[in-house]
Amino acid sequence: MRINIIAPSASKETVVFPVSPVTGESVTGESVTGEYITGVSTASGLLRSSKTSRRFAGNAGWEIAASGNAATGNAVTGNARYFQLWNIRGWLSLGWLILGCTWTPAMAEENWPQFRGPNSRGVAAEGSADAAATSSKYADRWSASENIAWSIEVAGRGWSSPVVWGERIYLTTVVSGQEPEPAKKGLYFGGERIKPPESVHQWKVMCLDLKTGERVWEKQVHEGVPQSSIHIKSTFASETPVTDGKHLYCCFGSLGIFCLDMDGNTKWKFDLEPLPTRLGWGAAASPVLHEGRLYYCNDNEKASSLLCLDAASGKELWKVAREEKSNWSTPYVWKHAQRTEIVTAGSGMVRSYDLDGNVLWTLKGMSSITIATPYEAQGLLIVSSGYVGDQQRPIYAIKPGATGDISLPEGETSSAYVAWSQPKAGPYNPTTLVHHGRLYVLYDRGLFACYDAATGREIYSQQRLPNGRAFTTSPWAIGDKIFCLNEDGVTYVIQEGDEFKVLHTNTLEEDDMGMATPALISGKQLLRTAKRLYCIGKP
Repeated sequence: MRINIIAPSASKETVVFPVSPVTGESVTGESVTGEYITGVSTASGLLRSSKTSRRFAGNAGWEIAASGNAATGNAVTGNARYFQLWNIRGWLSLGWLILGCTWTPAMAEENWPQFRGPNSRGVAAEGSADAAATSSKYADRWSASENIAWSIEVAGRGWSSPVVWGERIYLTTVVSGQEPEPAKKGLYFGGERIKPPESVHQWKVMCLDLKTGERVWEKQVHEGVPQSSIHIKSTFASETPVTDGKHLYCCFGSLGIFCLDMDGNTKWKFDLEPLPTRLGWGAAASPVLHEGRLYYCNDNEKASSLLCLDAASGKELWKVAREEKSNWSTPYVWKHAQRTEIVTAGSGMVRSYDLDGNVLWTLKGMSSITIATPYEAQGLLIVSSGYVGDQQRPIYAIKPGATGDISLPEGETSSAYVAWSQPKAGPYNPTTLVHHGRLYVLYDRGLFACYDAATGREIYSQQRLPNGRAFTTSPWAIGDKIFCLNEDGVTYVIQEGDEFKVLHTNTLEEDDMGMATPALISGKQLLRTAKRLYCIGKP
C-alpha cells in the first residue's frame, strides 16, 4: 500500500519521481527517461533529480508519500520504488516533512513472505541504499561448519523455498513411505516418471524458530498415495508458500491449496484436480497473494487455468481458462501508476489480467518451456523464457500501460510497450536478477552474463563459472555481491559491476543437492538442500 503523511487540506495535484531510473514513466505529462531523485534541500524546498531541479516552496505545503508496506509512528517503512509530492494548500512545508519522515527498509528486513521475497526480486534489504552496510550484515563465506548459525535435517523431499514472518520460518515437505529414487543432477533426458508412486506419502507444513531452528510445530495436511507423477528431480512439495502474517497458504499441485493460521491450524482447503503435466514432470508454480485474494496459475496438458480464491474463506471467486500447455512459472502481481495486473508467463504467450480475470495484453514469442517468474524492476516488467533446446530464448522488458497484442514483429527488439528485448539471452530454470541497474543472467550450464536493466545493452557476454554446472536455483543479491547456487551445493560469489569477477565459492556437505531459492532475512540466509535447511549467518 501507499503510505501518506496527511496535511489538513484537500486540494491535491500529484508529481511522481522514481527513486531509481525508470524508462518512460510520466511525470505531470512529461517523459522522464532515467530521471530519479538525487536529493532534497530542506532549507529551500528544492528537489534535485538526475535531470533537473524543481522547487516546491512558497505558500504551498507538500506532503511526501512512499510506496511501501507499513508505517510505525512517523517512520515510513517498506521498499519505496518512488516518492510522491502532493501539493497541499496549508501550513506543512517540504522541509518539515523531510525532517519528520524517516524512510527505513524495516519491512523488507523483517519478513520474506513469498518466493524470491517481498517483491519477487531476490534481493536482500532492497530499501537500503548502502550496499556496504547490507553486505556487512551477511556472511559471504561459508562451509558446512563455517558461518552456520544452525542447520537441521528435513525429513522427506521438497524444493519449496522457506518463507519468513517475524521470528518464524515456514516450510513444506512430503515424506514417502519408501525410499525415493535418488535424483540425478544436471540437464538430461530420461528423468520423466510417468507412473505415480505407489507408496503412501505424507504432506507436511513445518514451522521453525528463526534464531535456533527448533521446531515450533508441524502439521500433516494429507496422507495418501499420490495421484500424479513427478520428474525424478522434482518433489511433491515444490511450490513455495505465501503468507500475510495472519495466514499461511500452501499449495501442493494435484492435491490442493491449504490455508493455515500461524499456529498450524487448518482454516480451509481447496481441492486441486490431479491433471497431467508434460512428460509427467509434475507441478511447481507457487500461489501469490494480493489484497485478500489468492491467485494460482495451473498450466498443464489438459485444462490450464488462472484461479482466484478469497483468501479468508477459500471460496472460488473466478477461474479463467488458458490456452496453454504445461508451464512452471509463478504469476506476478504488478502494481504501477496506471493499475494492478496479474502477469503470467507461458510458452504460448505472456498474458496480463486485470483483477477480475480479463486479459489486458498478450505477448507472443516465448520458448517452448517457461519456468522463470516475471517481476518488476526500475519500472519495467522483466519476463524471460529460455528452454535450452530452442533458438528463441528471450528476455523482455515491458513498459506499464500496455493493451492488446504487443508481440514484436519479426526482427524487431522494441516497440511502444516493449522497452527492449534480447531474443537469445533467456535462462531456462533460473529467474533473472536486477540489482543496482544491471540485469544478471545465470544459465543452467554454468554461464553468467550481464545487461543494462534500463536499455538491454550487453555489459558483458556469457562468462564461464569455473567448474560450474547444473544451476537450477535463481541467483540472489546481497549488497554488492551476487550469489549463485548449483545442484552440487556450491555457491559462487560474484562481484557486482561491469566486469565479471568471481570472488570465491562456498561448499556445503558432499551429499547436499541445491535446487531451492533461499530466503534472505535480517543478516541470515536460509538455504534449503535436499537433506537440510541451513541458516547462514555471522557469529
